[in-house]
Amino acid sequence: MGLMSKKVLVLAVLVAVLLFVGTVWLWPRLARRNWRAVSGRVGLLFATQVSLFACVGLVANQAFGFYASWADLFGQETAQGVVVDHTVGRGQDGPLRVLDTRRVAARGGVRPETGGQIQKVAIAGRTTGIATPAYVYLPPEYFQAQYRTRTFPAAVVLTGYPGTAEALVDKLHYPRTARALARDGRMQPMILVMLRPTVAPPRDTECVDIPGGPQTESFFARDLPEAVGGHYRVGTEAGSWGIVGDSTGGYCALKVAMHHPRTFAAGVGLSAYYKAPIDPTTGDLFHGDTLLRNRADLFWCLEHEAAPDTSLLVTSSKLGEPNYKATTKFIQRVKATGRTRVSSIVLESGGHNFNTWRREIPPALEWLSGRLS
Repeated sequence: MGLMSKKVLVLAVLVAVLLFVGTVWLWPRLARRNWRAVSGRVGLLFATQVSLFACVGLVANQAFGFYASWADLFGQETAQGVVVDHTVGRGQDGPLRVLDTRRVAARGGVRPETGGQIQKVAIAGRTTGIATPAYVYLPPEYFQAQYRTRTFPAAVVLTGYPGTAEALVDKLHYPRTARALARDGRMQPMILVMLRPTVAPPRDTECVDIPGGPQTESFFARDLPEAVGGHYRVGTEAGSWGIVGDSTGGYCALKVAMHHPRTFAAGVGLSAYYKAPIDPTTGDLFHGDTLLRNRADLFWCLEHEAAPDTSLLVTSSKLGEPNYKATTKFIQRVKATGRTRVSSIVLESGGHNFNTWRREIPPALEWLSGRLS
């Protein structure tokens, strides 16, 4: 049974209930002061507490999608990784392969022409050698006869760290939200490319081109648009691409949009931070490269580099988000450039969680759609 399985959660709850009942039932028999009774009481209390913590952890993981599997949880994930494939782009499969398709239920039926389609794909970077899975949402219009020659704008959608790509579909409801907004005329039909920023798991690369390591920023800025554009009808003119993410993905979205404005006309950072951290999950990202370290600080970029010709949207909340002060400061710095455009969503309250981001995603997608051609 997988970590995200409801059977695992039900089993954990059942064990916790049985241990609680057992503790109450056996407690009178363990009321003596000998070492066996004391050990029994300690063992029952310890087992009950562990089972309760396991239940809480499983509920939180299913709600927020922190870990996708037991191997992911214990840092032993081997199904994904950085693959250097020197034949990428020359084989018959190309840099993007469709692995599976999912229907999107909608009013009027479940055909792609009605609800759109979600495709699970494998993407291999032509220049970086990075290989990663992703989900691609194709809007209903993509399959309709009257739009057969039309190209569509596209947006990269990133999770936080560690995150799961499935959470973008099942928990944050990006495809469902995009379809509803387009149906109501609030945004144009758009292709969504949904994936983790963790393309070299379990390492958190913070979308940095690490010297001697994964060239993550180059993958998102060049390889990913190239692979998607070579397989789907994505617009090729300037302004066809946007990028959005939450938490770590939000930082990546803002940084990639600022560093590559010719590719990305807009970037959205939901609960983003503005400087790459260095911690046990990242390792040494810069290897002594001062310029690389500086460019990973978005405030440094605004002060020392030419202002990028792109649009940015940042979000926070006055109560519950740790990035509120930094976000206010970032807005002021961007406004001072006179060239980069900035907008914001600031809630009165909302924590760093899926519920907050679900409140921000509809207006963020509407905003993003208005800035893509």
